[in-house]
Amino acid sequence: MKQRGVSVTNARRLLLGLPNVVEGRSYGMPSFLLNGRFLARFRDDDTVLVLQLATIGEREVLMELDPRAFFFTEHYRNYPAVLIRLAEVVPPLLTDVVTEAWRHVSALPPARPRKPPKTGTKDRGRARS
Repeated sequence: MKQRGVSVTNARRLLLGLPNVVEGRSYGMPSFLLNGRFLARFRDDDTVLVLQLATIGEREVLMELDPRAFFFTEHYRNYPAVLIRLAEVVPPLLTDVVTEAWRHVSALPPARPRKPPKTGTKDRGRARS
């Protein structure tokens, strides 16, 4: 039987060891970004890793391969991402899945910079010419 379980420290080390991956924020949450795009983040008190995938079909394959480690919630139903129970995943499989996710996200164009939120009053009632 293969040993299961990856620590948060080792998962973080794996992600940050990939080229151009940095810790940042996505939707206000600490996340791992690649060229400004979301790649992964921890959730559920750092017991679960949310990982961007290329397709929802890829998630289905992972869930069939190892349902103890891979799952999703209703929130992610229509989004190509998988949730990974760090205590249940086999370390070499996590490395393969994270590396494949990195390949997918690295092939996308860099994210466009987001505009900072506007401050002050809104333009109320003025007609535009």
